[in-house]
Amino acid sequence: MNPYFPSSAAKPPRYAQPVGSILDAIGWTPLVPLRRVSAGIRTPVFGKAEFMNPGGSVKDRIGPAIIDAAEAEGRLHPGGTVVEGTSGNTGVGLALAAAIRGYRCIFTIPDKMTQEKVRLLKAYGAEVIVTPSAVPPDHPDNYVMMAKRIAEETPNAILANQFYNPANPAAHYASTGPELWEQTEGRITHFISAAGTGGTLTGVGRYLKERNPQIRIVGGDPVGSIIRRYAETGVKGESTPYKVEGIGQDKIPGTLDMDVVDEWRSVDDRSAFALARRLTREEGLFVGGSTGLIAHVALQIAREVDDPQACVVFLMCDTGERYLSKVFNEEWLRENQLIDPARILVSDMIRDKDGGAPEGLISVAPETPVRRALAFVTENNVSQLPVLTGGDCVGHVSEATLMARVIEDTTVLDRSVQELMDAPLPVIDSHVDLSAVTRLLTRRNPAVLVRHDGQLGAILTRHDVLRYLTGALEGGVTDTLPGYLPHRSVRW
Repeated sequence: MNPYFPSSAAKPPRYAQPVGSILDAIGWTPLVPLRRVSAGIRTPVFGKAEFMNPGGSVKDRIGPAIIDAAEAEGRLHPGGTVVEGTSGNTGVGLALAAAIRGYRCIFTIPDKMTQEKVRLLKAYGAEVIVTPSAVPPDHPDNYVMMAKRIAEETPNAILANQFYNPANPAAHYASTGPELWEQTEGRITHFISAAGTGGTLTGVGRYLKERNPQIRIVGGDPVGSIIRRYAETGVKGESTPYKVEGIGQDKIPGTLDMDVVDEWRSVDDRSAFALARRLTREEGLFVGGSTGLIAHVALQIAREVDDPQACVVFLMCDTGERYLSKVFNEEWLRENQLIDPARILVSDMIRDKDGGAPEGLISVAPETPVRRALAFVTENNVSQLPVLTGGDCVGHVSEATLMARVIEDTTVLDRSVQELMDAPLPVIDSHVDLSAVTRLLTRRNPAVLVRHDGQLGAILTRHDVLRYLTGALEGGVTDTLPGYLPHRSVRW
């Protein structure tokens, strides 16, 4: 029994019989409840797993529909060519259908899209032309404008024209919308998606509102896209760059029916990518950044509705496998300031620093003669020597200071370090991060002492920090001087 829709009858397996072709495997993707990322939200939230289509995205639905329509209209003939400007997924949907029907494919794709998408299209046998992203929508090098020109110049070719082709929203009206209605037993109250072409929002929205005009259709839009601004003000304005792929626009697509959408919400790249990664790690739903953006809006809506009887459904557009080099690449995310830099803890630095060091903090007592303190410095290859009493730092001496004083006056060798020591070194706890260390390392404080569980256990100098940051970490201390052991704290 379905715990969410108990009255639903058991259905036969989806593929109880062989299919005619891979195109017959498109659609009837599962509706998956969120559990962990929606913790604390009373409203049920479900994702429509479009990444389970054979081509890995929701665009599998419109590829065959566009080709069917072109054939029916007599525009596409055997041996013909399908041309389209695509962010990748529509190209895959078209390539799937073209492979079965025997058509050639030429796709233009903006250079902001991942290499995974380019390679995937080529794997299907398509010709791929990568175009610059940083051009206006009417520029000849814009991916849509270039696709139009290629279609016009290529004999027996059609432009799929997903941004203006009525077959696009019609495919969702005929499939995605009815599936959602049946899968939720008509209990769906909110549908959340985003607009690349707008076909999904338009087709699904029209179908659901015909069934129940009270259903809310909500569109997510990347910060930088013009769609939300245009919907709310009627002014198109200029778009600004954003990293989420496949959704948002610098123009208003003809396949987007603004009257169907009740509300638009904007989401920044950082929030979109963070939730995409959470969906993968916490829900087992391997999705891309556009899905992260849509899910972010869905969770906002569900939290605000706060009704266990409501039913929020959002679209999971495509598979995360197409974004391994970006959304799931922490180096790329950091380079683009989309996640915080990795936190470096003091304890991590100590472990790396002490790879070949003797155990314990090298220190001396206040009564230690300068002669022996210098011997500890030389034999242990350290530059700073804390002076401890009863486990507390009461001062410190440095190699440079001691040597300078001895050169001036050799009798200093037989004096105690407490007569020459400088102020105590600052103390930090091992669980704090690197920023706390760098703030304390001043001209007056050449090092800091590190405390763990109430005990002083290590020292970090300016040189240690510099070596850590430059990746040149190495051990730097040797065995202690025989005959007079320096103080060592307990290791942690």
